[in-house]
Amino acid sequence: MNVTYGRGYVYAIQYHIVWCVKYRKKIITKAIEARLSEILNDLAHDNGFSISEFYTDKDHVHILVECSPQHYIPDMLKAMKGVSARFIMKSFPELREQLWGGHLWNPSYFVATVSENTETQIREYIQKQKEK
Repeated sequence: MNVTYGRGYVYAIQYHIVWCVKYRKKIITKAIEARLSEILNDLAHDNGFSISEFYTDKDHVHILVECSPQHYIPDMLKAMKGVSARFIMKSFPELREQLWGGHLWNPSYFVATVSENTETQIREYIQKQKEK
């Protein structure tokens, strides 16, 4: 876990975030996963946070995010899901046939804080999802 020093404060903030494809449709292919990774990493870079772990299954996404205290999780998720949905649907228009109304992501999500004690376990959990 990276400790960052700001002006008058020190922080180390990480979140484990999971969200699902609308209707739990199994539509995430290797090509979609690669494009999604590119989109999310560009968005993170542009907004001052980082994605240190990333994994998708056919119907959901796991990420481990490192950010500052100024980042508001609902806004980060709205941006990540909204921007990625727009670009993925543009890059893969055939998805509209499987997802009624053109919505890629389910509106809900899971988020958990990560501590120094749980970081290794969460990283291993995300990485082991690939083995399933």
